[in-house]
Amino acid sequence: MIIYNVTINIENDVREEWLQWMKQRHIPDVMATGYFIENKICKVLVDEEQGTTYSIQYTCANMEDLEEYRRDHAPRLQKEVNDKYANKFVAFRTVLEVV
Repeated sequence: MIIYNVTINIENDVREEWLQWMKQRHIPDVMATGYFIENKICKVLVDEEQGTTYSIQYTCANMEDLEEYRRDHAPRLQKEVNDKYANKFVAFRTVLEVV
């Protein structure tokens, strides 16, 4: 099992709108690609100087599924987030293997 983890720090002035959009639109769109088995959205419990940090975790069966998703779907879906919340967040991605 592979976890595709997206860590995002979102500015507080758009945090609630962003969180609802992620739950109602973006995460369902990612899941609709068919590459992921489950997902979780977690708030990172740390004091921040700016914004709030979340970890969105998508679980897939193997690296081939993840690579196919990243090649065929991720650019379009990431562009939607960037267009909607430009200059309001920073994100980085990590790939984890469940052992």
